[in-house]
Amino acid sequence: MQSLLRNAAIGLTLAALATVAQAKDLPEVGTWKLNVEKSRYSPGPMPKSLTVKIAPLGDKGIKFNSTGVAADGKALATEYTTNFDGKDYPLKGSAVADAVNVRRIDANTAERTDKKAGKVMLTQTREVAKDGKSFTVVITGTNDKGEAVNNRLFFEKQ
Repeated sequence: MQSLLRNAAIGLTLAALATVAQAKDLPEVGTWKLNVEKSRYSPGPMPKSLTVKIAPLGDKGIKFNSTGVAADGKALATEYTTNFDGKDYPLKGSAVADAVNVRRIDANTAERTDKKAGKVMLTQTREVAKDGKSFTVVITGTNDKGEAVNNRLFFEKQ
């Protein structure tokens, strides 16, 4: 029994260390809040608030959740999981897209392609600052109204 408990404790410790190591390898892991003053949103209007939570998933993926309040006061919420493997994964909660395709460009940069029925709608390039305290997302493409999108969003780690 003592051996079983010791093995369980060792297993839990190794799992915790693996999660910590993985989080270090994924600089976007954490909770991030949109800094509206440092962001630009075209076409507007800018959301009143937006919080992004990114958690490690498996050995090479993330779980992404965003919640916030739109300019008109309506709730915003999107989510997806991905493995940075260039494959399409379902996107929930977006009026613009129904799938995302995320690939790693370098250690601090990832590119996300948003698609609707297989058609590319938006490209989002997320770059985490070297100090790990912020990230910027540049979003280009077309929104659900057919308008050209050219956004630069600045997030700070919470």
